[in-house]
Amino acid sequence: MAGLEPSPELAALCMRMTHWESTGAIGSKTEGGSYQQLLARLGGIAPKEAIQQKTKDICLKMFPVVLDKHGKEMCDELWYWGGKNLSEYNTNVLVLRERMLSHQAGCDIASLAGFVVQGSTGEFPFLTSSERLEVVSRVRQAMPKNKLLIAGSGCESTQATVEMTVSMAQVGADAAMVVTPCYYRGRMSSAALIHHYTKVADLSPIPVVLYSVPANTGLDLPVDTVVTLSQHPNIAGIKDSSGDVTRIGMMVHKTKRQDFQVLAGSAGFLLASYALGAVGGVCALANVLGAQVCQLERLCLTGQWEDAQKLQHRLIEPNTAVTRRFGIPGVKKTMDWFGYHGGPCRAPLQELSPAEEEALRMDFTSNGWL
Repeated sequence: MAGLEPSPELAALCMRMTHWESTGAIGSKTEGGSYQQLLARLGGIAPKEAIQQKTKDICLKMFPVVLDKHGKEMCDELWYWGGKNLSEYNTNVLVLRERMLSHQAGCDIASLAGFVVQGSTGEFPFLTSSERLEVVSRVRQAMPKNKLLIAGSGCESTQATVEMTVSMAQVGADAAMVVTPCYYRGRMSSAALIHHYTKVADLSPIPVVLYSVPANTGLDLPVDTVVTLSQHPNIAGIKDSSGDVTRIGMMVHKTKRQDFQVLAGSAGFLLASYALGAVGGVCALANVLGAQVCQLERLCLTGQWEDAQKLQHRLIEPNTAVTRRFGIPGVKKTMDWFGYHGGPCRAPLQELSPAEEEALRMDFTSNGWL
């Protein structure tokens, strides 16, 4: 292996091998080929440590040695993150265990059923496959063991979604949330979507949750399609972020004979969803006002509708601010305000302007949250 010239392709292959080793997926097929094919490219069977050292050597040739603020060489992190641009590495680290624990300490953990990771608020379209798995793995390590971990595993192709779902299970996910493929939305007929989700559910080792978020995908999962898919024994429910409460009520009504759960996809219509029979919610606002969202659930479940209505009214503007209006930059900014770690966004998302930040603050202040 001496004299091997560095190349982005080879570095990527080495990163893929290291990921396979760490997830126990040796011999599996991926977009870049199998583990055995990779070893053939590198000149034969080699121990894991030798491959990792060669990867490190390659990355050090591709990038200069960089010192962190303590004067320590960052080369160990560099090879692990697959030659990631160092400026982005320094400003957008995936998830730190300490920050996860700090965030959990400020939440009403006892009232939460669990955590959803790599949903829309998790910036998953901007992460590499290995990053997506790393996030889920670290959350699994940091979170209470008695809580549910749902991991977003949706990709554009059926094959990639199956592979990501299997990998998410290997790193600790209890269920997989699969967003609708949408790049070729004009051809995403009911038949295509049923085939896609059926194949994923057939091959998934963990339950599958459908995910419809038309604001991001431009595509709604048709109600009749949801009803058909609800009959699959490995499809457990749907997160619906459309905001169409008539649609949510129809799904609850038409799937009531199935072991199928309908979840509201936003805190802005959580009360209405509970009133129509939804059993829970996956809400971006819970990153900031988790205790308040859980309180709204308790009020609904105990029939305290007047108090629930008052609380729902106070959550609508903040929820709109961190979803449709300002999106992920808004969520992260408010997390910083509330003592969590929001941090920077992954490019091309941009930080809020001063005017946007002031408008965001007003939406929380005027409702008594700041």
